[in-house]
Amino acid sequence: MATRGSLGGLAGPTSDVAAVLDASGRDLVLIETVGVGQDEVDIVRLAEITVVILVPGMGDDVQTIKAGIMEIADVFVINKSDREGAERVEREIRAMQSLSTRSDNWTPPIVKTVASEGQGIAELAKTIASYDEFLRSHDLNLQKKIQNWQERLVEMLRESLLERVLRQEMGDGRVSRYAAEIAERKRDPYSLVEEIVNKLGH
Repeated sequence: MATRGSLGGLAGPTSDVAAVLDASGRDLVLIETVGVGQDEVDIVRLAEITVVILVPGMGDDVQTIKAGIMEIADVFVINKSDREGAERVEREIRAMQSLSTRSDNWTPPIVKTVASEGQGIAELAKTIASYDEFLRSHDLNLQKKIQNWQERLVEMLRESLLERVLRQEMGDGRVSRYAAEIAERKRDPYSLVEEIVNKLGH
């Protein structure tokens, strides 16, 4: 699904689709984001295991995207690892891993693959299973699900409340009128927002 303007790397309905697939009894649901970047971390709130795939020579310098990937990756994959630069990408990942420790004390492994030739795929599957076993053996699986649902519930509430506010308090051209009053300095935005939020309780 296209992200449709979403900055988190996933389309808004992706979590709903994943929930339907999970409820239908699928043992494994794979979700692919549009790419890796500092803002594309919504996948962490949805997936139990996050695999970050990097490709040497494609602008995937870890230094430029470290704020995003170092926090979300449970497993690193360097695909097209037969290309020049694969070792440099691996060195950068390991150097940055040495600077910080995760709260669960897991160090994301680095798996090299050449997907077009099937190289490293079995090792990748084994590595993902290893992390799943790590979560289960340390009773972290349920904790991770609870944390993910906490964040998703807040997001769902935010969307639902915004939709309600727009429907009940901001219809009939009121958004334009409020904006004009603020622009003309007849009202301040902070008290206006507080006033609108307070009306929700009545």
